[in-house]
Amino acid sequence: MATTNDLKNGTVLKIDGQLWTVIDFQHVKPGKGGAFVRTKLKSVLSGKVVDKTFNSGLRIETANVDKRDMQYLYKDGTDFIFMDTGTFDQLLVSETTVGDATRFLLENQTALVATHDGSPLYVELPPSVILEVTYTEPGLQGDRSTGGTKPATLETGYEIQVPLFIETGTRVKVDTRDSGYLGRVND
Repeated sequence: MATTNDLKNGTVLKIDGQLWTVIDFQHVKPGKGGAFVRTKLKSVLSGKVVDKTFNSGLRIETANVDKRDMQYLYKDGTDFIFMDTGTFDQLLVSETTVGDATRFLLENQTALVATHDGSPLYVELPPSVILEVTYTEPGLQGDRSTGGTKPATLETGYEIQVPLFIETGTRVKVDTRDSGYLGRVND
């Protein structure tokens, strides 16, 4: 148990049997009346964001969420197999729990896996990953003035928009949060 004074970004709360992560909080002391804490909470399982206000000093149940860097090994049916690099324990994570991270997940890649009481809650990739373009149409010479883009298929099978000068076999840096092209990588 914690009080509203202990709230900070990233704290996981257990409210009505559901887990919520504190995204933003603000202690408010109005001129009249008691102080309160205004929070923005995100559901750990569904991703839904809600605003909630707590009276100052109120006791709130916190949840122990274990966040560990794990190595993605392989996909088995609809489950993804991750391994804890410290203990070598393997963890099965369902495709729905992995979510959008499947678009950029390669074998042997490290990801942050959050668990609560042994069950996986979510998988978080680094802000950017480097992937190879496996297919894209050739760009037209001289068609540079518009700064246009074209679709490109990555080695994971996901398709993003890239500049016209990118060719098949080029390694690119991709933003995992919004699937945006960040730049070309020269090895």
